Amino acid sequence: MMQRFILVFIILLIGCKQSDKKQDFKSIDDPVEVTVLKIPKLDLEQANKLAALPLHCINSEYPNKLSQTLGGDEDLKKPAILHPAFYGCFDWHSAVHGHWSLVSLLKSNPDLKNSKNLNMRLLCNLSKVNIEGEVAYFSGEYNKSFERTYGWAWLLKLAEELHTWDDETARVLEENLQPLTDLIIEKYTAYLPKLNYPTRVGTHGNTAFGMSFAYDYAVAVNNEVFKLAIETRAEYFFLQDENCPMSWEPGGSDFLSPCLEEAALMKRLLPIEDYKSWLEAFLPELKNKNFTLETGKVSDRTDGHLVHLDGLNFSRAWSLNKIAEDLPEYAHLKPIAIQHLNHSLPSIFGDSYEGGHWLGSFAIYALNSF
Repeated sequence: MMQRFILVFIILLIGCKQSDKKQDFKSIDDPVEVTVLKIPKLDLEQANKLAALPLHCINSEYPNKLSQTLGGDEDLKKPAILHPAFYGCFDWHSAVHGHWSLVSLLKSNPDLKNSKNLNMRLLCNLSKVNIEGEVAYFSGEYNKSFERTYGWAWLLKLAEELHTWDDETARVLEENLQPLTDLIIEKYTAYLPKLNYPTRVGTHGNTAFGMSFAYDYAVAVNNEVFKLAIETRAEYFFLQDENCPMSWEPGGSDFLSPCLEEAALMKRLLPIEDYKSWLEAFLPELKNKNFTLETGKVSDRTDGHLVHLDGLNFSRAWSLNKIAEDLPEYAHLKPIAIQHLNHSLPSIFGDSYEGGHWLGSFAIYALNSF
């Protein structure tokens, strides 16, 4: 019996040694071949192409998804009556970030084609009267949570872009928008303490994404009260998180990465050494220089949900860039970000309305992250 046991043990030992020889796992410190990828540039030619996308939709009233709760017959009104500033681009939040796109492009490219006409379009749409109409909508009995928090976040991103644009038109637009900006800050500040659990999805409700854009605005205008509200709740939600399941991503209609959006938010909030410790616990695989991430593949760009995956590629690009910022040990994430951007950028031009009404904004924000 003992001889038989020893024989089995020797066979297993030999098998294990042979198995060890066959396995060739690379360690984190192994040399890696780095492929140099071309970073797309947001030059004037590219900017003119991208400007055509929001221009095509910000004043296109139909098709339109109102996401409206009706309190009675009196609420049945045309989109342009309900939302005098942001009625185009299929839905409210896309109209908001369509306007952000134009502001961002004008700010970075003063020689943009038809820039005077673009400025006039912005002044017309974001007039004082139109913004008063938007504020009135939010004051309705059934509209208090309208566009929470995705649309709120993009409204604050628009406000931030105007605030940081050194231009006379921007000063008028910022002043016009301010009542709605103040209302969104008030709503956000009141909402965060009541949110007991963050929403960890790859679509509009993602808590980390909304908080990132809100925090950027708070920093830009030096709103310490709003900053503190975001920091306090973000630490409550995310500081103890570990081992985010990247292998579960993406979902079939994701345009955000729950794991990467959270990591990008915490990069904004934590001191650098604290962040590095947190990131190693949260996404330990990112530090591996052999880390790879397959791009999201779109099977049908005429499908409004499936085309979300192009947006995922753009949002992954800006999140990976944020994570790697000022962290040399994570520099290998940059080529992955470039790969994601390059994969989807050509597809948004000449795209169907299902993608064209919003993807330009994601592409611009991703391009600006490099």
